[in-house]
Amino acid sequence: MIKILLSRLQQGHRTTKYPAGPPPELPDRFRGRVKIDFARCPMACRQCQQACPTAALQKAEGSFGGSSAARMRIDLGKCLFCTDCAAACPHGAVTHDKDYRLTTRKREDLIVCDEPPRPACPLDKPLLRILGRSLRLRQVSAGGCNACEADSNVLGTIGWDIGRFGMQFVASPRHADGLLITGPVSDNMKLALEKTWQAVPAPKIVIAVGACAISGGPYAGHAEVHDGAASVVPVDLFIPGCPPHPLTILDGLLKLLGMARRISEI
Repeated sequence: MIKILLSRLQQGHRTTKYPAGPPPELPDRFRGRVKIDFARCPMACRQCQQACPTAALQKAEGSFGGSSAARMRIDLGKCLFCTDCAAACPHGAVTHDKDYRLTTRKREDLIVCDEPPRPACPLDKPLLRILGRSLRLRQVSAGGCNACEADSNVLGTIGWDIGRFGMQFVASPRHADGLLITGPVSDNMKLALEKTWQAVPAPKIVIAVGACAISGGPYAGHAEVHDGAASVVPVDLFIPGCPPHPLTILDGLLKLLGMARRISEI
């Protein structure tokens, strides 16, 4: 017992201080929002668009910066953050930044040109009064590959400890306040998801985590999937990524519950 206590003292504080302190340092390989330098992009080769495996890049016409021009529109809900577009661009105009703050309340807010997605806003006040200090979520893997599931589950470890915010994953939908859904909703999981949703007592929320749960991901359009959670149940929060980093998921949950604070980047 003494050895265990001494070891614990030597390890020190292992839970991230975010959002009261700076976010944990992200690895060099972390891929945030796709950014296009339109000053370097001739908009003629379309090689980035052709390389995208999910058609997340599309040409957009409209007014940008006060002038009428063509831009590449990026659907972060479809994006796999795979860097195929960046590798295909002969002009070096496509890059990934380090911004982990990608969550939105509306699906259309994930479709952007050169601006960041509109940040997720908190739940309405009546719902926030009920769920804001104690949120129980039932995680549903609706045909996922276990990547988004793993990055969601890690939030319960000592390093992240979402329990300190009153959040917890539960085993039964009857004990839950909402669902956290991963996967493209395969045909075999559609009925199970519907029944799980019906078993959650009202009022309830739904969180779609990952490109598959938002848009079907690489399986979009396949006869055996339903292209995401919104085709089956109403979604209150969209967390893009393939998979999203745990910090992205945590940031979205805190914004939804009105707990997020403005933190300066390291």
